[in-house]
This record gives sequence, structure tokens and C-alpha cells, in this order.
Amino acid sequence: MSKIVIGYSEIIKKTDLGRGNFIMEIAPFSKARNIKPGQFVHIRLPDTNVFFRRAFSIYDYSPEQKTIKIIFKVFGRGTKLLAGLHRGDRLDVLGPLGNGFRLPGRRETVILVAGGIGMPPIYLLAKILTEKGFDQKRLLYFYGGATRDDLVELKKIRQLGVRVYPATEDGSLGFRGLITGALVDVIDSRQGKFRMYACGPEGMLRAVDELAGKMGIPGQLSLEAPMPCGIGICLGCIKPLRVGGYTRICREGPVYEIGEVIL
Repeated sequence: MSKIVIGYSEIIKKTDLGRGNFIMEIAPFSKARNIKPGQFVHIRLPDTNVFFRRAFSIYDYSPEQKTIKIIFKVFGRGTKLLAGLHRGDRLDVLGPLGNGFRLPGRRETVILVAGGIGMPPIYLLAKILTEKGFDQKRLLYFYGGATRDDLVELKKIRQLGVRVYPATEDGSLGFRGLITGALVDVIDSRQGKFRMYACGPEGMLRAVDELAGKMGIPGQLSLEAPMPCGIGICLGCIKPLRVGGYTRICREGPVYEIGEVIL
């Protein structure tokens, strides 16, 4: 884990993506150079009575400009207040937190699976892999949502040059049905050594975990959970492990090997 810092940053840009989704760019973030895909930041809203911080996966960052970007969807009071802030407003930011993804081997076909608002860490992993020269034809990016409007930043994902497979439950874009259905179709049509990475709703991660186990595909899952403290003290985000005992998602995770956690 890289050194964690806590400090005040400013909102330098906020973009409304529709359906309650927003991108927020924040600076300065002095540890931007140390960020790994899959890590997150923990944000507290100053000057409010919202006591607990909120965890947000890092969507993108610039080491040179010391900026980070997050994508979030308004679910409750905290994210509603965050969405109502403007350029120049201050945030109390703790991070980078978590372990992050371990990168695949260059001969592996990489299956990236993002569900809904679980997209940010998967996008950042895809971006890092392309920057490191991974064969874009071997990067298969599956992105699922209830409807096409849930698939935010599709244009930016496609600009990476990776193969994109959208899936929507209502059939408004790409494969009609759950993302695991699209996964099976594509994997069955290809040969080679696969490695899978996924982030999204727990139901999707459970299905991906089971599918990868049955197909013998190794990989990692990035889990999401309420994280009141973000540093492993409050035990608000524990999950049972298959080998016994429990893990703290904010401290030992949020990234785990496929099959490691009982979902």
C-alpha cells in the first residue's frame, strides 16, 4: 500500500453525466503519482453535519497536475450534497487507500467486467494496461447496466482502442440481458489463456465469481461496501473468507482473488 495522505483539495471541474451520475475532478492530490488501479479515496464534506466519509474508486488521475477524478451516482444524502457542490468548493480527501489490481501477464487475454457505477476502477485498469503497451485486441471490456444511459463514458472507453462489449438488461444497447450472458458468448468463441477483473454490484460479482470458478479463469474482483472509517478500524465493511475468518474490504481489499471471498 502506498503512503496515505489526508488533506484539503478543491473541486476544479464537475460534469453531469445524467441519471444522477457525475464526474468530479479534484486537486491538489499530492500522491497522484503513487496511485494503482483499484485504489480509492475517502472523502468528507466539510462544513456539513455529514459525519462519515464516503469511499470513491479513482477513475483517472494526472501525476503531473496532481489531479484525480471520481465518478459517483447520487444514492443518498451524502452523494446528493456532493453533487450540489461547485468548482472551488473544498473537500477533505484521504487516500490513496486499498491494495489495487495486480497486472496480468502479457500473453493473457484480459477480460474486464464493469457493472454500473463499478466502472471507474475497471476503466483505470484498462487505461494503465494500454499505456503499458498491452495488446488492445487482448483487452475485452464488458460493460453492463439496466439501460444504455447507465453506461457512462462509453466514448472514452472506446478511445482506449480496447474491444468493448456493452450489455443492457432492456436491450437498448449491445447484448440483451445480464453481463454474464455476454461473457459466456465471447469466451466460448475464443481460445487462449484468460484473466478476469471485475467491479460492480455484489450480485454481478457473485455471478462473475461463480462463472470464473466454473471456467477455471483466474482473476480479481474489486468489492464495494459501506466504509465509514476507510482504514480498518470500525469493521463496517467485513466479509467472510472461504478459508475461514473475515476480511476488512477497506484495509485488506478492496481487490481480492476470484473465489477468495464469500459473496
